Amino acid sequence: MSAEPVQRCPVLDPTAHAAHAQAAALRARGPAVMIELPSGVNAWAITRHGVIQALTLDPRVSRDFRRHWPGLVDVPAGWPLAPVALQQGFVNRYGEDHRRRRAHVAPAFAPRRVQRMRPQVQATADRLVDAIAAVPPGESVDIRGTLSLPLTMTVICDLLGVPDTMRRTLGAAIDAILDTAADAATAIAHQVELQAGLNELLDYKQQNPGLDVITDLLATTEHGSATTGTTPPVRQELLDSLFLMLGAGYETSVNLITSALYALLSHPEHLDRLRARTIDWDDVIEETLRHNGPVMFLPMRYAIEDIDLGEGVTIRRGDPIIIGFAAAGRDPAVHPNAPDTFDPTRADKSHLAFGHGPHYCLGAHLARLEAEVALTTLFDRLPHLALSHPDLPPPPVPSLLVNGPAHLHITPTPASPAQAG
Repeated sequence: MSAEPVQRCPVLDPTAHAAHAQAAALRARGPAVMIELPSGVNAWAITRHGVIQALTLDPRVSRDFRRHWPGLVDVPAGWPLAPVALQQGFVNRYGEDHRRRRAHVAPAFAPRRVQRMRPQVQATADRLVDAIAAVPPGESVDIRGTLSLPLTMTVICDLLGVPDTMRRTLGAAIDAILDTAADAATAIAHQVELQAGLNELLDYKQQNPGLDVITDLLATTEHGSATTGTTPPVRQELLDSLFLMLGAGYETSVNLITSALYALLSHPEHLDRLRARTIDWDDVIEETLRHNGPVMFLPMRYAIEDIDLGEGVTIRRGDPIIIGFAAAGRDPAVHPNAPDTFDPTRADKSHLAFGHGPHYCLGAHLARLEAEVALTTLFDRLPHLALSHPDLPPPPVPSLLVNGPAHLHITPTPASPAQAG
């Protein structure tokens, strides 16, 4: 009798070629599925809305890899997910330690402070849309590169206090870090480049304080005088906090804006509903967050006790967990009516695009504001836009971490005389 074949873990596609289809397949297999991440690291993938909610609120689940991941010693050098999963900033702390450190950053992203940024966001959007409007008739532009990215990068860098001369380099380094298909040597090179840029930024802000978030963070950091390098863990925590605020501060919004534009331009009937005011921009933004959330999988969390999820699945103490936040929005248990269809008229747009529980995204208010300003400014100024390649879906960003079109080419179509009148 021949031996039964060994069952291998499903491999989570690092290029995200069909991220939602893979998430749906995992969801159908159970409340958690052991999968293989890049570099052969295994983790439990969670793609069901209810299980994500439960685990992100469960005190038996931690993000502190130093305290709660025994398998850390086996992670190979050059693991592409290391810059996110192994950050030493506040996001990967546990319990009261996380709450206390998060409180240092939270005021910068409070709703009232974000609303005070509206004129600045609007001025930046106006400038960028003016440039798009100046494109000769019939020519196409990549709206991700000409609006989504420069808008969100400008806003977060202004808020943090990043000088103009460093923005392009840091943005390119963060984009490179998100390439989860990179081999070990390339991943290490990307990580070294990012650390060099962040160190340069931190040195600059220590020497040139201003009215900005980084200056505030330096002033409130415990043992702040040690950030010169005499205690490396404190400095590394600052560097990782800068990476988190920069990366999350624009990557989330870039993908939200670009995904919303693609959804609207590929379903122009919803533009008609917007003009008829049967739906509004909040409907579009929330449905985009549900249908195509900007963060697909976010590593990592760890069980600090055995957790029985039912259906024969138990996550053992020390096991790593990766959460599919974008997958939650298409869970048919929550959205039984065409969950894969973009429909801003639907009454229930429940999603977990910004996370859930104590690690809920601090930048959620800013992302929604940027999306609203970008979309309304673009369509108010250029109401007759069209996809340059309507029969060719744009490729996704090649990353299992973030989710959205890698580029989106549009053509500002001139209005007809009747429309212009």
